[in-house]
Amino acid sequence: MRKSEVSRDTLETRITVNLNLDGTGIAKLQTGVGFLDHMLDQVARHGLIDLDIRAEGDRHIDDHHTVEDIGITLGQAVASALADKKGIRRYGHAYVPLDEALSRVVIDLSGRPGLEYHVDFSRARIGEFDVDLLREFFQGFVNHAGVTLHIDNLRGSNAHHQAETVFKAFGRALRMALEADPRMGGVLPSTKGAL
Repeated sequence: MRKSEVSRDTLETRITVNLNLDGTGIAKLQTGVGFLDHMLDQVARHGLIDLDIRAEGDRHIDDHHTVEDIGITLGQAVASALADKKGIRRYGHAYVPLDEALSRVVIDLSGRPGLEYHVDFSRARIGEFDVDLLREFFQGFVNHAGVTLHIDNLRGSNAHHQAETVFKAFGRALRMALEADPRMGGVLPSTKGAL
């Protein structure tokens, strides 16, 4: 089983992530940021990743440090659980609709961090949540997971739907990339011999 536990303790946040990449989609989330919990639940369920995240942060300032550091810690946990990456598909993609919204996410577990994020939200806040923080979450994730991630919201007029399609597609693309490829036979999916 590909599992990991990673903690991050700074002057701004205290975060622990436990995950099982070969799980069944069980999520236990206590981040203090309700909307982010809802989005991370989508990743767990659609990615079939068991995810337990506990976070405390300087939310009296705002949610920025907490959301960004959860992305960082989740990225570190995924990288740790992946280990040598032998036999995985490496690439994953998904299109996910929700009513009028449609998003596409493509991921490469390349070992090289890169984010292309193209989401033009219809409004700046979803409830009390600042939508700008979603980019910070994904930037933290790619920097510490060492992945290339392309996120495109292709259409949508409801900001909640836009965000939800992004996270569902992210979970499904990640699931595909993490899957064992039986034709690889335990070989690293790279001509370089390293990821």
